[in-house]
Amino acid sequence: MDDLSDLIPRFDLRGMDLQLDRMDAALHDLGHPCRSVPAIQVLGTNGKGSIVSFLESALCAAGLRCGVTTSPHLVSWCERIRIQGQPIALDALRSQLQALQPLNERHRLTPFELLVTAAFLAFQRHACELLVLEVGLGGRLDATTAHPYRPVVAVASIGLDHCEHLGSSLSAIATEKAAAIPPQATVISCVQDPEVEIVLEDTCRTQQAKLQWVKPLDPTWQLGLPGEIQRSNAAVALSALQALSGLGWSLPETVIQEGFATARWPGRLQTVQWGEHRLLLDGAHNPPAAVQLAEERKRWTNASSGVVWILAIQAHKDAVAMLEALLQPQDRAWIIPVPSHRSWSRSALLQELPQLELQLHEADRLEAVLTQFSSDGWPTPVPIVAGSIYLIGDLFARGIVTAE
Repeated sequence: MDDLSDLIPRFDLRGMDLQLDRMDAALHDLGHPCRSVPAIQVLGTNGKGSIVSFLESALCAAGLRCGVTTSPHLVSWCERIRIQGQPIALDALRSQLQALQPLNERHRLTPFELLVTAAFLAFQRHACELLVLEVGLGGRLDATTAHPYRPVVAVASIGLDHCEHLGSSLSAIATEKAAAIPPQATVISCVQDPEVEIVLEDTCRTQQAKLQWVKPLDPTWQLGLPGEIQRSNAAVALSALQALSGLGWSLPETVIQEGFATARWPGRLQTVQWGEHRLLLDGAHNPPAAVQLAEERKRWTNASSGVVWILAIQAHKDAVAMLEALLQPQDRAWIIPVPSHRSWSRSALLQELPQLELQLHEADRLEAVLTQFSSDGWPTPVPIVAGSIYLIGDLFARGIVTAE
């Protein structure tokens, strides 16, 4: 088997169970791997992965041995553990997970905790000098927060998502995320909702942490990731890299520019090919990301005459708010299921949004929609596939689409 499902607990049996005790105990048993290696921790709701990709690309351009852990993955679990820009080898991850099975049984780790533990061991084995840790969910009780040395915290945009785990108000979610901030850290954030700003300022005051607000980078910066929001994400990454000078690393701005220009993060406003036709993929899977995608659409040629959406949205997501943000009166949307996940259907959406009856269509899979477009005439602008990272991962895994 090469999907590692025999070694990683099933999410439906051992999914979200936010605590730090298990991680603390597991890392203690292992002698705290990487304990003294400094980490940039990246938290927030939307944009974490983009910030990580800018950081990783610049650190690799500077020749630093960096270890990076992210989530979720698109195709392979190996994507979640990277050393100097390269995913961990499948056989290395398999043998590491096998070695961790007794520890896993002892502490009943969640899948995320197990992978973060495996990451720390891999980073130690490769003598990484610096870590970049993307928070999985929340912050206060996230597995990455078990790492004791996080002198720099990069904060992506914080919005409403995972309310069932983190709280139903923006203030509650921000409090849960900001609780990861350690004493005396340097904290960098883009502009946030006023409720979020208050929480970050209060937390940093309590923790005697230094809070820096950054503005989007100007157009002279070439960025490898498309979309206007990336100027804010890159600005957070830039200040986080500059904060490393306090730890003895000084990265020349030319090296950072080179890293930012070559950053890649699949599935985020990514143009791909389906046969001879083009599609745009975006991982927007919550209302704040949908608002951002709607902003981006204003820059697309011919978008005012109508956009065709293909949307797969998990059942626990606020699909109503997402559709309200995305759909203009002249748009059409095909609703398809998220592979292997409970999903919104057209009929369920129409119960909430009856006014969209003429705009919403349904199909059981993406290929059916694309085949129809191919025979009826390919839309302009190109169709946008969004709503779920899992859908995008499935398309790449099955070879349905190929990157340009």
